[in-house]
Amino acid sequence: MRVMVVDDHPMWRDGVARDLTEAGYEVVAVVGEGGQALRVAAAAGPELVVLDLRLPDLSGVEVARRLAAREPQPRVLVLSASGEQEDVLEAVKAGASGYLLKSASKEEFLDAVRRTAAGDAVFTPGLAGLVLGEFRRLAAQSARPDGPRLTERETEVLRLVAKGLSYRQIAERLVLSHRTVQNHVQNTLNKLQLHNRVELVRYAIEQGLDGS
Repeated sequence: MRVMVVDDHPMWRDGVARDLTEAGYEVVAVVGEGGQALRVAAAAGPELVVLDLRLPDLSGVEVARRLAAREPQPRVLVLSASGEQEDVLEAVKAGASGYLLKSASKEEFLDAVRRTAAGDAVFTPGLAGLVLGEFRRLAAQSARPDGPRLTERETEVLRLVAKGLSYRQIAERLVLSHRTVQNHVQNTLNKLQLHNRVELVRYAIEQGLDGS
């Protein structure tokens, strides 16, 4: 797993990078600014980004949003000192896969990295209810009688997205092209008025489409 660390405090980001390296991850970049992170990510190709929200140029939310628009899309784990509701929800809506407070222990951090790398949505316990509550609200809006209806194929793709399969894996499972799967996902996002894959997974889980 190739990891990039983005934080404007040198001692903090170096410590995070050291913990990741000792745990067996390949730290491909350690940077202190949002714009620099986007440039370096294009060249280094991280699969996971550990991202602070407070950066001197671009906000972490904006960095997450731009990373989410890339293909392949790296997973983003926000590591922040802020537990404010607005910060958490903005980060998740921008495409962050998880949100962990900097007060977490080393063991909690490495567990969050492992789970994020595996495709889980990871949140500091006190924040999980907040995030799920927001997505329950979104799901309720989408489930209105006059709301959008997904096609059978869109629902099938959504089930596989909720199970954590990549677009390529879904394409192989359903014998479709990678582009067709992307189109189905984009159509579903548009119908449900959601912004990214993370929101889509939350919606699917709330609707019981993940098989759990």
